[in-house]
Amino acid sequence: MDLMRAVIIGAEGTPYHDGLFFFDIHFPDNYPSVPPMVHYHSGGLRINPNLYSSGKVCSSLLGTWNGNPREQWLPQESTMLQLLVSIQALILNQKPYFNEPAYERTKGTPSGEAYSKVYSENVYISSLRTMVYGMRKSPKHFEEFVRSHYFERAHDILKAANGYIDGAPVLVLIIYNHLRK
Repeated sequence: MDLMRAVIIGAEGTPYHDGLFFFDIHFPDNYPSVPPMVHYHSGGLRINPNLYSSGKVCSSLLGTWNGNPREQWLPQESTMLQLLVSIQALILNQKPYFNEPAYERTKGTPSGEAYSKVYSENVYISSLRTMVYGMRKSPKHFEEFVRSHYFERAHDILKAANGYIDGAPVLVLIIYNHLRK
């Protein structure tokens, strides 16, 4: 096997919640000595500093970004599970604005947090567009999975969208709805 498709469901508490994010993974002949190559199904949208509209996934674990040696692919230690969890936790996170290296140092400052809030709101809108794209052009063999996921989550997705329209902050509404369950 040299190809794999993975889907990550956006976690609650993030502007990606309930979204489906598809990745194609190619294992080169010399894998696991080298990291796999990963392509993100972007639908032409850039929803994160680490996920390009071209499909590029920027991560030190993949060798597409410089990181300290412990963040890079280690042939004897790194795994596909580590890579997918890294994408979910470190890329599709609560405050993606700070994934941009230049902005990382503004974390916790009033201006940095204000920019992060606006960025997350825009990411949420792009995530909704990604959902629509995914419903219109579901990856092959995932059509029923996509349909049933959005059918099951539709009420919560609409409730969150209506809350945002009414002015609720993105992350506050997500947490509030989770506590009411």
